[in-house]
Amino acid sequence: MPKLTIDGVEIEVAPGTSVLQACEQLGIEVPRFCYHERLSVPANCRMCLVEVERSPKPVASCAMPCGEGMVVKTNTETVHKARKGVMEFLLINHPLDCPICDQGGECDLQDQAVAYGFDRGRFSENKRSIKDKNLGPLIKTYMTRCIHCTRCIRFMDEIAGVSALGALNRGEHMEITPALEAGVASELSGNLVDVCPVGALTSKPYAYTARPWELRKTETIDVMDAVGANIRVDTRGPEVMRVNPRLHEDVNEEWISDKTRYSHDGLKRQRLDRPYVRGDDGKLRQASWAEAFAAIRAKLSGLNGSQIAAIAGDLVDAESALALKELMLGLGSPNLECRQDGAKFDVSQRSGYVMNTTIAGLEQADVVLLVGTNPRWEAPLVNARIRKGYLAGKVKKVAVIGQNFDLTYPTEYLGIGGEVLSALAAGTHPFAETLRTAKNPVIIVGMGAFRRADGAAVQAAARALAVSVGAVREDWNGFNVLHTAAGRVGALDVGFVPHQGGRDLDGILEGCRTGEIQAVYLLGADEIPGEAFGNAFVVYQGHHGDRGAHRADVILPGAAFTEKAATYVNTEGRVQQTRLAVFPLGEAREDWKIVRALSAELGQTLPYDTLGQVRARLVQVNPVFGAVDRLVPSVWAEFGQSGAIGGGHFVSPIENFYMTDPISRASVTMAKCTEAFIKPALPAVAAE
Repeated sequence: MPKLTIDGVEIEVAPGTSVLQACEQLGIEVPRFCYHERLSVPANCRMCLVEVERSPKPVASCAMPCGEGMVVKTNTETVHKARKGVMEFLLINHPLDCPICDQGGECDLQDQAVAYGFDRGRFSENKRSIKDKNLGPLIKTYMTRCIHCTRCIRFMDEIAGVSALGALNRGEHMEITPALEAGVASELSGNLVDVCPVGALTSKPYAYTARPWELRKTETIDVMDAVGANIRVDTRGPEVMRVNPRLHEDVNEEWISDKTRYSHDGLKRQRLDRPYVRGDDGKLRQASWAEAFAAIRAKLSGLNGSQIAAIAGDLVDAESALALKELMLGLGSPNLECRQDGAKFDVSQRSGYVMNTTIAGLEQADVVLLVGTNPRWEAPLVNARIRKGYLAGKVKKVAVIGQNFDLTYPTEYLGIGGEVLSALAAGTHPFAETLRTAKNPVIIVGMGAFRRADGAAVQAAARALAVSVGAVREDWNGFNVLHTAAGRVGALDVGFVPHQGGRDLDGILEGCRTGEIQAVYLLGADEIPGEAFGNAFVVYQGHHGDRGAHRADVILPGAAFTEKAATYVNTEGRVQQTRLAVFPLGEAREDWKIVRALSAELGQTLPYDTLGQVRARLVQVNPVFGAVDRLVPSVWAEFGQSGAIGGGHFVSPIENFYMTDPISRASVTMAKCTEAFIKPALPAVAAE
């Protein structure tokens, strides 16, 4: 543990700590452009120069490891002169674009030029000009502003795992350029806007639309996948202008996926802002809330509970799932289902449907087995965690059962279907020994393995494998389920599943076909073809005119995730809450309030009137809802259904990363990404 003195203060640091990191530990600010806490150290901007005793010239603090007895000074005349000189060189070719630059007001170069720069420039030569590059539909480039910090190159190589950017030439002629002038085909490319310290890389959809000081900032949670990334929603008036990441080390660190960042323009397109009722002519017409409720009451009044069913969608919050569940049970209906993709697995034990290792815990794994999942598309930030462990040398081997995707790190392909998993569970497959000898083995089962008739048997086999190879012990649980829907775990936690004698999804759809189910309540369920409901009376409650609304006989306009204070549970079982950033459009209302109002109309009034009362009821139903942003370890017990596993393929449920829900399907930006990255080829999928 070396001891050193910085500005007269002695400090002891861990071996390998850089001088810059030691300064930060003391609260001493050292300017920097190229250094980033999560990227490798290039030491090429020279802005972090400090004076070290017995060193003949200033030292780049980001690349200088602390040594025993070192004396560092950060506030001397030599340091000030060096920083002013570096800043002067950086500004030689930097254009005077601040009034029109989207980075204005949030620019590291602006801030540090004021704090550490010279008060005038002494160079009169013409500024260089660099041709702008095409990085695709998400990133806008102004390469003349580039200061050659290389953060973007290092991010793509190290975090995203896609070597899409590189540098040409040397000195002031250096240029950052994409490979073969192609776009940046990565699910994490939007983070380039955050890591760029100047206005060279900015958001193309956001360009020239707003200034940061005009925006109202709301800290909330993302629902585009089941990771539950922490985000900040910036709004101006009633419109969401942009989405940025928030720091949460245990969930998303400081990154978000491109779908999270850029799909928000779908929030203002194809929205439902008033109730609709289908008339005798078969056409939907605008109606009042009273008319919509009356139409529902008239249809349900003559039905018994067994003829009614409810399906919750992928973006449903826990409060509305609880309200609809209790309304359906009050009507005598046990036909509840939240797995609209048809996934079949045992939900009797929470440890059987959450990521027990946790997202951050994946960094401690040394052998990973992926079963029926494509984490690069289903949960890009989970995939980035696995890659982080691989780069750190902890994850020695990753094996795949199912489709063989390019996951940005080396994988061993074991096979396409259930017979491989059966052999592993029986211990006859060679990779079972690899898992058994691993220190911290991890098994991640995706929805692609559960969307089969034998899904519960797949779950039981994966559980048996985890136990047999020592992946479950007192200090480690390596059994994980990776969900694709933000609302799935929360709905499972409130019990939105078939009750005694109730039908699952297949049973509900079969009942619609035969006429045994005559009314279906779709709570944001948009992934089921409309014709599957036969002649049943369909009530759709949601915020977009998507597939569910097209089939509906009554439409109740709900609120999107940015328009309500709601509770979601991510794939690791972490309870998190969104906050209202903008108000619902038109006559739309928060989902649980709609269900509460409808319950009074149907004579089954629910026992809560405020959000606080609903959340208190959530905690009564399941105590995990009382631990917000804290992980509650799940009890390990028997789950799954023993049986033979068929030989069919494990197929990932996501065919297009950019369009997986009503919001992203309504997004123009996501449509452009589909056009640019998905339609020409499938770069993330390798041919079998």
